[in-house]
Amino acid sequence: MIQIGIYGATGRVGKLLIENLQGDPEAKVSVIHAHKALDFPVDSSILITNDIDTMLENCDVVIDFTLPDGTEALLEKALEHPKPLVIGTTGLSKHQLNLLTETSKKMPILYATNMSLGVAILNRLASLASKALRDFDIEIVEQHHRHKKDAPSGTALTLAEHAAQARDLDLDSVRVSGRDGNIGARTKDEIAVMALRGGDIVGRHTIGFYNDGEFVEINHTATSRSTFAKGAIRAAKWIVNKEPKLYNITDCLGI
Repeated sequence: MIQIGIYGATGRVGKLLIENLQGDPEAKVSVIHAHKALDFPVDSSILITNDIDTMLENCDVVIDFTLPDGTEALLEKALEHPKPLVIGTTGLSKHQLNLLTETSKKMPILYATNMSLGVAILNRLASLASKALRDFDIEIVEQHHRHKKDAPSGTALTLAEHAAQARDLDLDSVRVSGRDGNIGARTKDEIAVMALRGGDIVGRHTIGFYNDGEFVEINHTATSRSTFAKGAIRAAKWIVNKEPKLYNITDCLGI
């Protein structure tokens, strides 16, 4: 039985991870890391702690859905106590991404800005369409609930990265995430990534390819956060015995 540690149990996905692991024949929650008291009951066999070292010592693999600073703290501790990690935190800084890469040299880490199978396929389709429709303009729109703190979403930026790489473009050089005023005509290589926030939208991402006389739009809509929890659990089971390396969700899904 795989012993899973939940880092960020009080977050939106944390509770769903615990719920989805109940009765799982292959894995169970052994330890929960939480900075504040849980507002839901858990099995008495589960250790609850606010100490990262204690969490790492009491599990086989950790699933992390926190905030960038929380992930940074986890990575720093994991360097001292290597443990397979599944990280779904978005909005990581360049420093934190570099730390992620360095830490993966000592332990297997699966990092994904979105854990769903549908988004993994969307990224593949984005690459294919971007390369085949090279003369088409690319616009990406993402929609999330009012509480989401980072913008654009990590999923949207990953989608844009796939589109840019398919055209041999540096995303940082061509990305636009806002338009206002008399800014002039759209440039040829521009890739727009726009964010909408409101209500309780779990997540919707649309990538459009626009040309004179025709356009193609591909979208993915998440209707439940359980999609992300189930994907992360699948990743945790997959990575627990892997060699130290930085993996992505497509490695886990075999696509």
